[in-house]
Amino acid sequence: MLGSFLTILATALSLLVVDIIFPGVNLANFPAALVAALVIGLVNSGVKPVISLLSLPLNILSLGAFSLVVNGLCFWLAALFVPGFQVAGLVSFIFAPVILSIVNTFLSKYFAEKLPNMAQE
Repeated sequence: MLGSFLTILATALSLLVVDIIFPGVNLANFPAALVAALVIGLVNSGVKPVISLLSLPLNILSLGAFSLVVNGLCFWLAALFVPGFQVAGLVSFIFAPVILSIVNTFLSKYFAEKLPNMAQE
């Protein structure tokens, strides 16, 4: 339970970093970031596998570059469901999920190192 909360917290903090870096990504406040983190997790676990499977031929033809579009589509789809979270512009659509993943990886690793016993519960 705590591990799931830390994952959502790391994603929400990563979204705030993405909000600072990309002018096309707008988050109204921290609660919106928490809800957006939860919705991104749900979209990535439910919708993204289907989109990835359907776009497999394009992904093969582009040597994997179409994965950026799939990630951007899932990011934008999550923004549709969360009030206070908007994604606008092609650069934000493509590269914001990449930065989100990088920052989220570092924050998740930080939480795992600082709270090793609590993250496993």
